[in-house]
Amino acid sequence: MNEPVSTSTVGVEPSPPPKRRWPRILAITLLTLSLGGCVACRVFHSGPYRAPEPLPEAKLLDMHVHTAGIGAGDSGCFISKQMESSWKLSIYLKSFGTTREELQAKGDAYVVQLISRQLAGSQHVGQAILLAMDGVMDANGELDRARTEIYVPNDFVAKETAKTTNLLFGASINPLRKDALAQLDWAKANGARLIKWIPSIMQFDPADERLTPFYRKLVELKLPLLTHAGQERSFTHARDELCDPQRLHLPLKLGVTVIVAHIASTGANDGQRDTDRLAPMMATYTNLFSEISSLTQVNKLGYLKEALMRPEWQGRLLFGSDYPLINTPLCSPWFYPLQLTGEQCRRISAIENPWDRDVELKQALGVPKEVFARSRQMFP
Repeated sequence: MNEPVSTSTVGVEPSPPPKRRWPRILAITLLTLSLGGCVACRVFHSGPYRAPEPLPEAKLLDMHVHTAGIGAGDSGCFISKQMESSWKLSIYLKSFGTTREELQAKGDAYVVQLISRQLAGSQHVGQAILLAMDGVMDANGELDRARTEIYVPNDFVAKETAKTTNLLFGASINPLRKDALAQLDWAKANGARLIKWIPSIMQFDPADERLTPFYRKLVELKLPLLTHAGQERSFTHARDELCDPQRLHLPLKLGVTVIVAHIASTGANDGQRDTDRLAPMMATYTNLFSEISSLTQVNKLGYLKEALMRPEWQGRLLFGSDYPLINTPLCSPWFYPLQLTGEQCRRISAIENPWDRDVELKQALGVPKEVFARSRQMFP
């Protein structure tokens, strides 16, 4: 009788576990995608939107620069609790080169000093218009702090810019203020170069007939109006319908020089892009302009090409940066692999000064000399 065969594994070495192959597969996949991306960029590389041109000989004027404050140093600035608790605040302060703790110690005027110092280090930009930001008004025409998200008062910006040679005063006046006309006189007397609005944040309708005296005063004082149009996402909430460019017919008919920010990018009303709602208005009003600030941001890809190529904008664009947003990851030459070479991307991204980086990116993409020069011409 045969002995049963033992199935015991005693004394038998276990088989080694199968080798994990996923790191190698992942590495091969990433390498393949990278090589494929490089090949695709070479194959589909289309070059800049327009042939790059030399910059103007004189240093540029940036007509769209922001400052901010938390109320430190008796500045009169404030931000809402929603903005204070938002992740956006830390990013904005970092892009200025400061922190809440530093502002508490040095005051909000320190932000203006930082902006002036950074601008002084630019090879291409010599001056900038620094913008105040008015708030929401209540039924009595008084500042409604509870509904205001950010407030940067005119007297603060006027006082601090007067201490510099490279920052100019850009005022902001909600036209529903009970003393709005007197504020316009004060702003003009204190060197304001323009009036800045974001209607979706300041919560008023530019088409409101009650604003007619305000518009007539702008014409009398020869103060241009720089107004946001399109979607607004720099704050925690916005009534975007108030930034429909079609609401600007009233001031334009009354003769106000209107500069619509960002070619009304990213917004939509009545089923139509705000950019497409603005473009036909250019043929109707010779006092209507727009500008190219923020158009290199990753969330606005394609809009700079429209600004440079569509005939409606020809002769109507001004140079602006929307600083400090140009000093954040939103703006990078690496977002333009089909327009720029790898060497261009490396060179431009290595530029330390945010204004020089912004100018050289826009120049490389084809922003013409006349656009860079027009801000200086409009605000001599």
